Amino acid sequence: MKRFKSARQLQRFVSIHDPIANLFHIPRHDIPSDHHRELRAAAMRMWNEIACLEAA
Repeated sequence: MKRFKSARQLQRFVSIHDPIANLFHIPRHDIPSDHHRELRAAAMRMWNEIACLEAA
């Protein structure tokens, strides 16, 4: 619970952080670099959609 004032604050952060972090965690083993770049680009597009950001 480093730097969190309460367990409730920690739980609130983790409940938001976990689904977003899972978007960007792509296992790197046995994936060619071009496919990995495609997966990262798809994750960024999904994040932009979720965060209501416009693609630059």
